[in-house]
Amino acid sequence: MFAGFVTRFEQSFASLPDKVRIFLAIRVGDDVEAAIYRLIEELRAPNDGVAWARRDKLHVTLKFLGTAIDSARLAPLAEAVAEVSKAAAAFQVRTRGIGAFPNLRRPRVLWTGLESQLLIRLASQIEDAAAHLGFERAERPWAPHLTIARIRDPRRVRSLLGRLQEANQSEFGESRVGEIALYRSHLSSNGSTYERLATFPLSGSE
Repeated sequence: MFAGFVTRFEQSFASLPDKVRIFLAIRVGDDVEAAIYRLIEELRAPNDGVAWARRDKLHVTLKFLGTAIDSARLAPLAEAVAEVSKAAAAFQVRTRGIGAFPNLRRPRVLWTGLESQLLIRLASQIEDAAAHLGFERAERPWAPHLTIARIRDPRRVRSLLGRLQEANQSEFGESRVGEIALYRSHLSSNGSTYERLATFPLSGSE
């Protein structure tokens, strides 16, 4: 039965180019996404030097696999992720607060925080499964966050810093996480677009 599952993935990946940019991610609930995007609209300003995320691109990256991954590696990866998802149960995640890398005084990346020990455990399991297949481990421990913007010009964001501090305790709500998705990222001069290649339901018992 599982061999057939892998074969279906092999067939679905057969049309991909030899090298692909790939990541694994989850999405938060529609209501939470809407609340996040309302805040983005409040914070956005003309010529603010910030690349704000579109709502359809909001996601939580569990594992970025690489910029030029051999597509022949995707079927074994899908099998490994399916094993993880089959054993993991759906769970709730709370989204709250605004943060930045490296910090809110000198932001480069803006994010909302995620609170769930089960999410952290899931990301760790995905990291281990990918490493077992030869994918490089992340250099830093995984931190649960959802990226909402990237700073293009730090010199133009001074007026934004105070508003970020005010929004630091924003509450966006809770989501039920019930699946992992494998995405291909397409880069162009107009930015990136994401193509969902496979979905893995979290089907373990509570």
